[in-house]
Amino acid sequence: MLNKYARAFFTRVLTPFAAFLLRRGVSPDAVTLVGTAGVVAGALVFFPRGEFFWGTITITLFVFSDLVDGNMARQAGVSSRWGAFLDSTLDRVADAAIFGGLALWYAGSGNDNVLCAVAIFCLASGQVVSYTKARGEAIGLPVAVNGLVERAERLVISLVAAGLSGLQTFGVPSWIGVLLPVALWLVAAGSLVTLVQRVVTVRREAAEADAAAPAEGGAA
Repeated sequence: MLNKYARAFFTRVLTPFAAFLLRRGVSPDAVTLVGTAGVVAGALVFFPRGEFFWGTITITLFVFSDLVDGNMARQAGVSSRWGAFLDSTLDRVADAAIFGGLALWYAGSGNDNVLCAVAIFCLASGQVVSYTKARGEAIGLPVAVNGLVERAERLVISLVAAGLSGLQTFGVPSWIGVLLPVALWLVAAGSLVTLVQRVVTVRREAAEADAAAPAEGGAA
């Protein structure tokens, strides 16, 4: 849902910055790699130590590279299958680092095995949600469904909650720390619903395509 409305807005906002990088000779692939490295570093350095505020700030600074690289490629007229593949693959790496960092916190100093398991479920379900669409499209289906919680929603919900929870470091009452567990449960439930939506859609589209194939063959 956020992809539909927010992506266009941020693309317009970041267009001048993308043009600036192109003038400096920076390639879209370089932005993709640096952005992913920054997200991974922010997630795996800060989150396992419970430094959620600074981890979120670091991740947020780099996560917009996902919009900048594509913008650069379009402006330069160099959009390619390789760039799309690299971007999609590294998105999965970044997502895994974010939820992996949270899982490490709850497995260690956070001392909560249930929330550790929820964070791992968020990590795994996010990967599978993306895979179902990619696999459906690979076998020739449109997979015409977005779903309740896609990547943008997963990141916004998780990072906003983590950042706010991290404000405890600055003297904000400790009750704000409950936002992160609530966010993880929401992302886990939403990801499960989205996965079911996509599987049902692929099953329906596959049945329709299989039913149409003999009819087309007979007509030929």
